Amino acid sequence: MNNLTLELAYLYPKLLNIYGDRGNVLTLLFRCKARGINLNVSTIGLGDRLDHAKFDIYFIGGGQDQQQILVSNDLQTKKEGLVSAIENKTIFLTVCGGYQLLGKYYKTHDGTELKGIEALDLFTVAGSKRMIGNVLCKELESGKTLVGFENHSGKTYLAKSLTPLAKVLRGNGNNSEDGFEGVRYKNVFGTYLHGSLLPKNSHLADKIIRLALEKKGLQMPDLKVDDTFEMLAHKKAEQLSY
Repeated sequence: MNNLTLELAYLYPKLLNIYGDRGNVLTLLFRCKARGINLNVSTIGLGDRLDHAKFDIYFIGGGQDQQQILVSNDLQTKKEGLVSAIENKTIFLTVCGGYQLLGKYYKTHDGTELKGIEALDLFTVAGSKRMIGNVLCKELESGKTLVGFENHSGKTYLAKSLTPLAKVLRGNGNNSEDGFEGVRYKNVFGTYLHGSLLPKNSHLADKIIRLALEKKGLQMPDLKVDDTFEMLAHKKAEQLSY
């Protein structure tokens, strides 16, 4: 029996799935299968029990304010386990709304404050300008470029103790002020990049898979996956970025 098995929790797929965010899960499934890794995906919705000890990877996508209100309330019931998983270096990929709700709060235009799970020392406030368009940035950890599509008015501010995911080359990123995009904390990847992110950034998809395997004491199979089309999409997105 193949012992290369990973468990992925896909949180709120019916509420947080805009701009192709589901493609991130499909990409992980494809790249795992190509290497003979079993990736089991469990969907977790409002009111569902979450067995935090079971999962190796968590994915949370983005949504509109109305959906985020529902998710914010439900996340409070799952907060303790999620924070524990983050501190235990479980892998998280969170996009836009999912990224915002890992922090302290998201304050909407009307002043409503949506509580996050306070796992990361960051907060988000709605700005007057909508930040929309293709983004090109450089991942701080690897130096490799990341491409994606942003569409948000929320401006996210990281505490000095946190490290951004990437340096913005073209686009807005976290807040259009400090020149950074996303957050990287332990094994958390938070980002505003939709589009979806992983199909056009296969090196990041592979990093997530490798980290999840290594946390279980397993090695990534030494098997090259054909990235021809992924790299074409990546290069095209680089050219389109603003």
